[in-house]
Amino acid sequence: MRWLVGWAADHASGAGGAARPGQTIQPVGARQLWDGPDPLWAVGDWRPDEVRLVEADGGSRLAVLGSCGASDEQLRIGLFAARGGALRHLTAWPGSYTAVVRVGRRVTITTDLAGARPVFHTPWAGGTAYATAALPLADLIEAQLDVGHLAALLACPDAPEALGDGTPYAGVRRVAPGHALIMRDGRSRETVGYEPAVPTVVAAPPVDAEAAVAGVREALVEAVRVRLAAPRHAPVSDLGSLDPGPVPGMGPAQRLADRPGGGRARGPAPGIGADLSGGSASATLALLAAGLPGVPGTVYGTPGTSAGERLLAVTFNDLTLDPLPGREAELERARSIAENPRLRHVVVAAGEEALPYAGPGGGPLADGPLTDEPGPSLVTAERHRLRLAAGGADHLSGYGAREVLDAHPARLADLLLDRRRRHLLRPVTALAKAEGATGRSVLVPLTVYRAARRLARTQYRDGVLEAARRLRERDVTGGGHEAGPGVLDASLSALAWCRPGPAARWLTGEALAEVSIRLEQAALRPVPGETGTRPGERRARAALARLAADHRILEQAAEVRSQRLHAPFLDNQVVRACRALPEALRVQPGARAAVLRAVLAGAGVHELPPGWGTPSRTTHTAAARTGLRSRAGDLIDLFDAPLLADAGLVEARVVRKALRAAAEGEALPLDGLAELVSTEVWLRRLLARRGSCWTGTGAATAGRRAVAGGVPQRPSL
Repeated sequence: MRWLVGWAADHASGAGGAARPGQTIQPVGARQLWDGPDPLWAVGDWRPDEVRLVEADGGSRLAVLGSCGASDEQLRIGLFAARGGALRHLTAWPGSYTAVVRVGRRVTITTDLAGARPVFHTPWAGGTAYATAALPLADLIEAQLDVGHLAALLACPDAPEALGDGTPYAGVRRVAPGHALIMRDGRSRETVGYEPAVPTVVAAPPVDAEAAVAGVREALVEAVRVRLAAPRHAPVSDLGSLDPGPVPGMGPAQRLADRPGGGRARGPAPGIGADLSGGSASATLALLAAGLPGVPGTVYGTPGTSAGERLLAVTFNDLTLDPLPGREAELERARSIAENPRLRHVVVAAGEEALPYAGPGGGPLADGPLTDEPGPSLVTAERHRLRLAAGGADHLSGYGAREVLDAHPARLADLLLDRRRRHLLRPVTALAKAEGATGRSVLVPLTVYRAARRLARTQYRDGVLEAARRLRERDVTGGGHEAGPGVLDASLSALAWCRPGPAARWLTGEALAEVSIRLEQAALRPVPGETGTRPGERRARAALARLAADHRILEQAAEVRSQRLHAPFLDNQVVRACRALPEALRVQPGARAAVLRAVLAGAGVHELPPGWGTPSRTTHTAAARTGLRSRAGDLIDLFDAPLLADAGLVEARVVRKALRAAAEGEALPLDGLAELVSTEVWLRRLLARRGSCWTGTGAATAGRRAVAGGVPQRPSL
């Protein structure tokens, strides 16, 4: 787990001088990037090439942390541009990184467009503390749990209106994706968007489809090239008797067990690896990395290595699942793609220890590492850890491709707003085919058109108020959330400004009422820059932010020491290029596969296996149900006396009943159950945590006190 943490002090009023970090309180295991009145630290196992500093005359400084493809001269130009207020220059370089600028007493830190590189802030000691993780700030101010935010996270996880800028920690705020946090003299702070405003009074000018696809190709190729151009790293194989160092949420025994040879999965292989699931996104990245100039597997500083010259491609095969047509086809496509002579194929075969709801080493789920926030990926962390442990020290994954390339169903309403009705023909025809030969399929085109027209004619305020009404009246069991719902039901459910999440049906009436109040307040409060936003565009950005947040939690929960997990589809330049794709192209069936096929063709890859690009999520649903069935007893025991019930969010008997029913095969929203389980597990890990992210006067017990106020503690925990 790695993060930045800094401080903007208010020295004009004399407040906070004695408590400023660097004098009495400092982050544990930190490297100071710059000192002075507004210091900045990098905490965690940052690599040398991941930390870049630029300084100009007058004391102006720029720190870029992460994978950034900018040259030193480009960084210097970006610093000069940021001094004049042009923040977008800091976000236009290829890669995934966080930029911090200090110009005099003005400090600026940027987020990314997707939300995979978030920024948090909180008032402290008369100034403002900021970080790229929420937990250190919660330790710093001894924050209590924000139970209302947890309720919103369960009731409406993909609704920014319900979540706002809050976090699970009271007093710690989040900066929205696509925005920057600006602090002046520590006394004032504001968040500003760095993307240019798009006119919404008239329809946007038509975009040439070929030029847009070419832009995606260039951005994706450059994103992969940045990873290939970075220095190669090999995992540390011999740590002797040394403790790996302070890791928030881990005790000394757990840190030592995480060492190579400490009883856990082996470390990653040297060089670069990539997922190869047989799907279009992971296959595209693997083929691009294998085909671009360079030697992807060579370890930096190791001459004469021949075994590592091929890209390591990892395919995960779950042996516990029954044979499924879609799964077998994906594995066959992966084997076919791996015949590329520049790929070295590794198949990771896993048993019951890799099923969802399994903890580290197949043990209890509550024994895993503490993440910054809760997220549904906690229940699948061990499954991903086994796959990643067989990968490279730098591992490419296709996370985010579906969200940045596919059309959200609500974009059908955007087409109607632009009077492009004819472009609805192919998507509604595909939905009718997906319904099969039933009497209902005849009415699919008319049903979808009516729903899209209703959304297009619904004002944003009315749509959010309707979602609040549904929560207040407990009308939260609508279509689109059941286990394995029909494609039509899921699409119709998504044709709304805002909707309840799959876990909302198990929350208490009080929790739903509190979230409905949040929605009503958001509907009545004007949002700067959002006036006139189209429903499809807004829903697509919310879905991407939701995916990016969960991916960040997955990185922390399934982290393999000495490994970096890269998601090029979440890079700023790739997200911008994908947003330039015309909506009429996005909504066509098979659009994602067509765009990625064009990307590969531009890189010289023309031969792809039959069925490449066929979407399949059968494995995900089957694994979730199998894991739930195998761990049903442990999960029911987990909710025997849950902390969620102590907080008033659920009734224990209701959740236990739902777990039993789902394990027996009843059609219930498995994603909703995963969210409930992961939130309960996260609360238990947080309550069992010892220590703090800070050292010094007043910081030794901050981490323990931060837990006490939100949920009643029990001696058994």
